[in-house]
Amino acid sequence: MKRRPLILGTAIAAAAVLALSGCASSSDGDNSASGSGYGLVADGTLTVCSEVPYPPFEMEGGDNGSGYTGFDIDLAAAIAKKLDLKLSVQDVGFDGLQSGTTLVAGTCDFGASAMTITDERKANIDFSDPYYDSLQSLLTSTDSGIKSIADLKGKNVGVQQGTTGESYAQENATGATLVQYPGDAELWPALQAGQIDAILQDQPVNLEHEKADDTYKIVEEYDTDESYGFAFAKGEKKELRKAVNDALAELRDSGEYDKIYDSYFTAK
Repeated sequence: MKRRPLILGTAIAAAAVLALSGCASSSDGDNSASGSGYGLVADGTLTVCSEVPYPPFEMEGGDNGSGYTGFDIDLAAAIAKKLDLKLSVQDVGFDGLQSGTTLVAGTCDFGASAMTITDERKANIDFSDPYYDSLQSLLTSTDSGIKSIADLKGKNVGVQQGTTGESYAQENATGATLVQYPGDAELWPALQAGQIDAILQDQPVNLEHEKADDTYKIVEEYDTDESYGFAFAKGEKKELRKAVNDALAELRDSGEYDKIYDSYFTAK
């Protein structure tokens, strides 16, 4: 039930991206190498904030020089390459990132952390064009007796604080006790240890756990019409956000986006 995401907008020619980065001139009239027109945290480097781990979107490892990999990270690396910048990844808490406080603090240029675009978040964050469509899902052990969200009354359900999964559980998991965790790194061990009866969170993340251990399974998926976007500090880095959107469109048109997508989400 994986759906290829749709990126809004049309492809922009590479020359337009270079023209955008030319706000501050260099000796050869092209400042893309330093990114000086984008107001970067570090000259010549695209600094991205992300909560790690959150497989398959964010994980340790990879060969892009940042020390991290995953769908979001690899896509950010491809964008950085388009903009002639190096990639740096900062591991941060998701709650501070989705609230906008981490971005306002200037820790990074934008956030890439499987973040759903919502009206509530738009009050504090500017988003890129959507780059991924997601579902929510319910993961539990095969012997739990839980077959759907209707079976959660009296159960402890793990959710990640500040996420759309938590919001969905609050609205639909009637009679359940919701247990908040900082991230998947705490949710998954809690389920394995029997501290919670189920996890309600993004389907691709729960799917990774189902693949890793066949004593756990996704019993239900929820189409919540969610799309992920890269997050920017409200009212800041407008030129960088435009350049990121242009790069996303170019990656889509060239087929490079599909290659990155397929490496994580296409069934082998």
